[in-house]
Amino acid sequence: MPLDLVTLRCLKDNYAYLLHGDSGTALIDAPEAMPVLTELEARGWTLDAILLTHHHADHVDGVAEIVAATGAKVIGAKADASRLPALDVSVRPGEPLEMLDEPVEVIDVSGHTVGHVAFHFPRSGYAFTADSLMAMGCGRLFEGDAAMMWASLSRLNALPEDTLICSGHDYCAANGAFALSVDPDNEALKTRIKEVADAHQPCAPATLAEERATNPFLRVNDLRASLGMQGAADAEVFARLRRMKDDF
Repeated sequence: MPLDLVTLRCLKDNYAYLLHGDSGTALIDAPEAMPVLTELEARGWTLDAILLTHHHADHVDGVAEIVAATGAKVIGAKADASRLPALDVSVRPGEPLEMLDEPVEVIDVSGHTVGHVAFHFPRSGYAFTADSLMAMGCGRLFEGDAAMMWASLSRLNALPEDTLICSGHDYCAANGAFALSVDPDNEALKTRIKEVADAHQPCAPATLAEERATNPFLRVNDLRASLGMQGAADAEVFARLRRMKDDF
């Protein structure tokens, strides 16, 4: 059975995630403390670990308060350790990690920041991608470049199609509007935008298959011709789309 997954809304438009199994509970990212501590108390769960994807304040500002309340260990990328809260465990992409009695793949998804990692739980079928691959979009390139982000998205796109992509923000209205502007005949995209608007529920997680069908940053082959970029490399098409989104 997969680990129990709870999606938490934090701050204005952030998501954090609780994972729970027979051996304990883990949190992925800590935008703020109160929603996390409230949920833990309501469910009677004890937090064992906090996994951090990257150093931005809206993903780590709740760490100190949560650690003080729970004693949870903090896990993050060794390459980003100087910018993260104090780590109890440093990890590197490709090195083995186990959490809640499951193997975890640490994936380099640099681009939004350098040192950003995603955590893939293959047995449960979850990938925590934060501000790399997002619902109908991807993160802005604050530190990396387009080639770096394209390589990161390609790593994530190689995961099984039923993987749940657990991203870091609810930017679905803006991402959906941009996606529709460059992919106006995409019926799957139109359906997803309507369902998100009607549901008033978190728009993440979503399966990788759903992202492949609706996310323009995974659809460079489908959009290449409409952008007049026949013959251009995938990373070049991605770069054009990213610039267009920045200006949208």
